[in-house]
Amino acid sequence: MNTNNNSYIIIYSAILVVVVAFLLAFVYQALKPMQDKNVELDTKKQILYSLNIRDLDGAEAEAKYNEVVKSEKTEDGKNIYCCSIDGKDILVVNLKGMGLWGGISGYIAVDGDKVYGAYFNHEGETAGLGAEIKDSREWQEKFIGKKIWDEQGSVVLSVVKKVENPESQVDCVTGATLTSNGVDAMLKEGLKNLQNK
Repeated sequence: MNTNNNSYIIIYSAILVVVVAFLLAFVYQALKPMQDKNVELDTKKQILYSLNIRDLDGAEAEAKYNEVVKSEKTEDGKNIYCCSIDGKDILVVNLKGMGLWGGISGYIAVDGDKVYGAYFNHEGETAGLGAEIKDSREWQEKFIGKKIWDEQGSVVLSVVKKVENPESQVDCVTGATLTSNGVDAMLKEGLKNLQNK
């Protein structure tokens, strides 16, 4: 067979593409259960982080999650986890929003009308700036104890440039105004109508 012939090159390329596609599909299917399990474990860890339970390995996190999370429900498109910490009933609410470069998400643990804990994540915020919503444990801890709703049930928990009401406001991430605005909008949207759940 003439290897310099155009038909040889096209047939060779087509066979190579089919073989590589088959191998990639096989590897994807073989690894999918492991990937799904890792995603599920990461979600459980994020819920635990919002409950101020951190630094657990996979098995410890799985056991602790099963111990503290009593039930899960979906209301108004939001996942709500009913948890028990030291005999106290805590709700964890899953939040989703938009940051500067993509989606942001988080979990807020609610104790009565105050924040028990918070954890935020992002898909692609700028390292050292917007990514601080995930990377800075210190910033996430600023939410603890903040008031969530006013007497009328409106969400007063907010992320602002200048804190005027420290009871319900958290200082934004320096240099990440748009990401901070995204977190603020995510809190307002995700926590409305949840005061008496």
